[in-house]
Amino acid sequence: MSALRDLMRDALRQADHILLSLCVAANLFGIVLIYSATRYQAGLHSSFIKQGIAMGIGIVMYFAVSQLNMDLLRRKWKWLLGIATVLLLLLRTPLGTGDSMGNRAWLSIPGFPFDLQPAEINKIVFTILLAHLLMYLKQQKKLNHISSVALLGASLLYFVGLIFVISSDLGSCLIYVAIFIFMVWAAGLHSLWFAAGFAAVGALGSVVWRMLPDTHYQKLRILVLFDHDLDPLGKGFQQTRSMSAIRSGGLTGMGYMQGTLTQSRDNSMLSQRFSDFIFASCCEEWGLMGACLVVLLLAAIIIRCIYVGLTAPDRFSSLVCIGFAGMFIAQVGINIGMCLYVMPVIGLTLPFFSLGGTSIMTNYIIMGFVSGVKNREKPDWIKHSDTPDLPKKSVLFSPGDRRRR
Repeated sequence: MSALRDLMRDALRQADHILLSLCVAANLFGIVLIYSATRYQAGLHSSFIKQGIAMGIGIVMYFAVSQLNMDLLRRKWKWLLGIATVLLLLLRTPLGTGDSMGNRAWLSIPGFPFDLQPAEINKIVFTILLAHLLMYLKQQKKLNHISSVALLGASLLYFVGLIFVISSDLGSCLIYVAIFIFMVWAAGLHSLWFAAGFAAVGALGSVVWRMLPDTHYQKLRILVLFDHDLDPLGKGFQQTRSMSAIRSGGLTGMGYMQGTLTQSRDNSMLSQRFSDFIFASCCEEWGLMGACLVVLLLAAIIIRCIYVGLTAPDRFSSLVCIGFAGMFIAQVGINIGMCLYVMPVIGLTLPFFSLGGTSIMTNYIIMGFVSGVKNREKPDWIKHSDTPDLPKKSVLFSPGDRRRR
């Protein structure tokens, strides 16, 4: 018992309390918003309680994970890949459940307080595996070789393809792509490969776009961004209502639990007001000031992740932190963009704010990994940063070697 007590004491003392405080503040504000946004339907009244339970579990996981050494997980990469694959394949069993759009993305486990979303959990696995692969290629000095780029692309396609084929969750696929882009850029992949990749995606996207009929729902979701009158009662309806809620909030909002659309008993007045469009609900009841608070909290969390990544004791940990930061940047940007009618609706939640047990726990686990990196002992070349011939800003480069491999 004394060993366990000492371990718990060390975890509490060594954790990144600034990062945890920011996450808890965002999470608590999210629970406040969820309570207001779920009052319109009796079946949702316990949602804020479930979110609180997920938050409690997540905080415990934060401290536990902060004591883990990611190098141990890195060595067991085959096991991680196998577990990630099994989790996704379970979606095709009776445990798998879907939504009204046909996205089979959740595992309903009897006795568990909320459904699990494998694609959320696998973001962690993907980031660690990609960092491991990038480090291997950099050590071999082959990062920019054609075979290496093909291997990196294959790793991305494996996860994205498996998610899309099994669950049709396009939103999660885009987040994996964002993680990939941030990490390979931070690792030093040559800009010409990015140009080639974007050109290839653009050419392929152009072909697919022409093949899709004009009435295809994914195509309409993009077209309504450029012409809001194209399908105002169909694919543009959610975002039209979202903009109405945002505009009506003004500077200080209509008041907590006083929003016209947020409190409407008609679900269609502001659908998914507690998940995908919780930012719009916040804007209606808390106004511009509430929206700024949401953005500032999330920006502070992202900046903290980047800071930890840039001051990490080794490049592997640095890449993992940069990948997690990229994940949050993409998810926050896309979700708020959906609410502001500048991004298509693809079912992405707002981290720490939207309703979702798996999402909350995953976010705390991710922050736990970042906290663990923050408190690992830094090497001497970082401690003595006044040495002129050593890099001072980033550990993505080898000491004394500013060239990206």
